[in-house]
Amino acid sequence: MNTARFVVAMRRGGAQTFRRPQLLLAAYSPTVQCCLESTQAVPAARLPYRVKLSAGKHYAWCACGHSKKQPFCDGTHTKKAQSISPFRFTPEKDRTVLLCACKQTKNAPYCDGSHLKVIYQDVVKYLKGIFK
Repeated sequence: MNTARFVVAMRRGGAQTFRRPQLLLAAYSPTVQCCLESTQAVPAARLPYRVKLSAGKHYAWCACGHSKKQPFCDGTHTKKAQSISPFRFTPEKDRTVLLCACKQTKNAPYCDGSHLKVIYQDVVKYLKGIFK
């Protein structure tokens, strides 16, 4: 790249000239792609959501992973995962909690660390793809 092109690129913001390096390991992606129809929950994210809950308020935790308003349900399961319904709960006191995003928890809707298993499976899958 000659000096004149460099100066013009910098005046335009430089973003068009220089590219960001792409992340090679999919396990560190903050979101997961969804499939069209599913009978199993799809991980919405790799890590849990930290949420402030109000006492006495009714919540519907997305159990299918397709909701655009994660970690709460927006009704998308009626089209994409009809066999999975949201988990409804009402907290007894105001508090900040970690709500599961990987949808693999045994203590729904709260995170129990199952996302580590999901991340591990993604890393194994990625490494198997490299060494084929």
